[in-house]
Amino acid sequence: MSDTTLPRPLSAVTEPRAIRLALIGLAVGGLILLVFAPLAVVFAEALAQGWLAALASLGNPDALAAIRLTLTVTAIAMPLNAAFGLAAAWFITRFDFRGKALLITLIDLPFSVSPVVAGLCIVLLFGANSALGGWLVANGHPIVFALPGIVLATLFVTFPFVARELIPVMIEQGRSEEEAALTLGASGWRVLFTVTLPNIRWALLYGVLLCTARAMGEFGAVAVVSGKIRGQTATMPITIEMLYNEYLSVAAFSMAGVLTMLALLTLLLKTALELRHADQLAATRRH
Repeated sequence: MSDTTLPRPLSAVTEPRAIRLALIGLAVGGLILLVFAPLAVVFAEALAQGWLAALASLGNPDALAAIRLTLTVTAIAMPLNAAFGLAAAWFITRFDFRGKALLITLIDLPFSVSPVVAGLCIVLLFGANSALGGWLVANGHPIVFALPGIVLATLFVTFPFVARELIPVMIEQGRSEEEAALTLGASGWRVLFTVTLPNIRWALLYGVLLCTARAMGEFGAVAVVSGKIRGQTATMPITIEMLYNEYLSVAAFSMAGVLTMLALLTLLLKTALELRHADQLAATRRH
């Protein structure tokens, strides 16, 4: 009788079981130490004196002003960066011109420049001691130590996210559908709203979500340009630092808990959009 036993399939994993378990344990231990333990500490410290104390600290006028300012800055920066990112991605992927590589490098500049340096540049350009800043202050429109400066700093540190998400998707899709629509007589705006935006909607939303998360948590550049005026120019991250330095741990961790919950909500939305984004890329490659 002939031996009809099929050969065992080769495994793609060649490492011994002990090494695999050690690597998995190292990864899980790192997550527990660097992610879950800090989250547990934040909520434990926030509730150290009970729910009522935590809610009372969040009801403080300065805390409410910080939350309101953070949400306001995010609401301003998000649509502006979405418009800039869409325009930059369209320009880069739909036109050939000299200096395209330089433009892409400039878009990535906030990733390599320290946010503190960016904030300092804003102060030097628009501070009261500069010509432009002095004129703006004299006419009642201050930039530094006011809402416009915080918005500028937030825009600088967040503007690459949307463009960097859209550029690969628009390169994959090419120009054929848009050129066909133009050939059939559609206007540029009609092509944008009926062809381009539906094809890139998930990548656009994903980039906007990343921009939103960074805007809410930005500290370095905002700390330089805001002046840390309590109740006026102190955002949530700055207020957390100020409260912690004053040994008001319950108030500091309560606000940190609010920021953490916003981050977790952003993470859930990010995961959902990543799945949509992956499906969109797979469909684009099939076509």
